[in-house]
Amino acid sequence: MRYVMYIIERCTEMFANKVVIITGASSGIGAETAYEFAKLNAKLVLTGRKKENLDNVASDCESRSPSKIKPLVVVADMNNESDVENIIKKTVDNYHQLDVLVNNAGVLESGTIETTSLAQYDRIMNTNVRGPYYLTMLAIPHLIKTKGNIVNVSSVTGLRSFPNVLAYCISKSAIDQFTRCVALEVALKGVRVNAVNPGVIATGLHKKGEGSMNEEQYQAFLAKCAETHALGRPGDAKEVSSVIVFLASDAASNITGATLPVDGGRHAMCPR
Repeated sequence: MRYVMYIIERCTEMFANKVVIITGASSGIGAETAYEFAKLNAKLVLTGRKKENLDNVASDCESRSPSKIKPLVVVADMNNESDVENIIKKTVDNYHQLDVLVNNAGVLESGTIETTSLAQYDRIMNTNVRGPYYLTMLAIPHLIKTKGNIVNVSSVTGLRSFPNVLAYCISKSAIDQFTRCVALEVALKGVRVNAVNPGVIATGLHKKGEGSMNEEQYQAFLAKCAETHALGRPGDAKEVSSVIVFLASDAASNITGATLPVDGGRHAMCPR
């Protein structure tokens, strides 16, 4: 029992006094990641576009934090440069440091080369690539000071090709290459950069955005995971958030430039 209590104590101290920014924290993987870091006593900066949702997540994080640490909420649109700049400014003004950046915010929209307009392409690329690029650029000097790290939330679509989500696939492939390149650039400065590549996660993401599914289509899509995922089911946001926390922790101190599938084996599946 004493050993178990020791492990629990060490875990809750893992991110004590560490400052963690999570984008897209108002729901889904972002919210679950916030909960996981909160349980480990991290000082959180939660960003997203919907203040009410962010406030609700922040309240839940505070209740889960062993020290009842209240997260800093920063309403921001990743397509707005001044909003992105404000995330870093408010973080540094409030906490005077940054240890972990989780680039989670993103949009998923359907479309092929014949149906994806340039406006839709720009919207996806700006949110999924340009926003994280700029936020990372601004965060790097602070992460170098703390020997911190970055975890990008990519997708199995960055590793494999799928029809009817063209711009989204391109954006996630870009994030994977971004992860590897930045990892090489900052490795000798003590900063690690990794990514998680989820498969289908039951967060409702596929019901948002242009060309999204209705409820009936979404349920059929989830049921199809029995065939498209080796484990025979969609994933849960907690299964992704736990890997994000691992990659951000000292347990992953020798891992950088990795794109880690958290997809129930979907990346290994081949059509027959």
